[in-house]
Amino acid sequence: MPWHQFHVKMTENSLSPAAITDNLETRFIGQRVIYYPRLTSTMDVAKRKAKQGAIEGTVVLAGEQTAGRGRMKRAWLSPKGNIALSIILRPSSAYLSSLIMVASLATVHCIEKVSGLKSQIKWPNDVLVNEKKVCGILTESDVRGNIVDYAIIGIGINVNLRLSEFPEISPTATSLSHELGRDVSRLDMIRCLLVEAERLYLALPAGESVYQEWRDRLVTLGKKVQVRSGEATYRGIAESVASDGSLLLRQSDGSLTKIVAGDVTLRQ
Repeated sequence: MPWHQFHVKMTENSLSPAAITDNLETRFIGQRVIYYPRLTSTMDVAKRKAKQGAIEGTVVLAGEQTAGRGRMKRAWLSPKGNIALSIILRPSSAYLSSLIMVASLATVHCIEKVSGLKSQIKWPNDVLVNEKKVCGILTESDVRGNIVDYAIIGIGINVNLRLSEFPEISPTATSLSHELGRDVSRLDMIRCLLVEAERLYLALPAGESVYQEWRDRLVTLGKKVQVRSGEATYRGIAESVASDGSLLLRQSDGSLTKIVAGDVTLRQ
């Protein structure tokens, strides 16, 4: 077995809180990691821990997630070999809409740093490699009036997913190992993610930079799209995104529609 494969195997088996937090260059994100070999959903556990007063930056990590969920209550597949984690934050309400930008940028930066693969962001919450989904992001928060009790970022990345074992998703999804032809270290990815997420999160009070980079990375802009939002379906050109993350859609009659949440399909 070549050394790099042996090294990946070794670190894979030690996906422990100690291995993740050891000399991790963050102030708070990832300094406390709660690891479960098998879990229904990291979001549900993170929510429970947040309500119990877990400190900001606490990470809930699952070796395998059996009932993960994406947006619109969809299931999110996360068998062994992938990353399923949730980060507990306690931001000001002004930054809530930016958390999806922080999470998606942290993910694309780390995919590029650790695997060398180029990736793009598809509005609102997917990361793509070669036009196929490699990562899904979810944010949930509990807000009372203007006070944020907690916010949680959930990140699911197909790292070493064997697509041959899940033919039903292979038309639309991929994994880092499938694209590279070799396994990728989950430990390196997780440590990178936590460092990048904190750097971007701490940059939010400085202003525009996170929004601007997120906007520039969006593969959706300038394309003909169909957007399902609630019961409504819109078609047009994805013209821009507002600083609160909503999509500005130019419809065929020339009107501009602002869409806060929805599902986007790129039209040929």
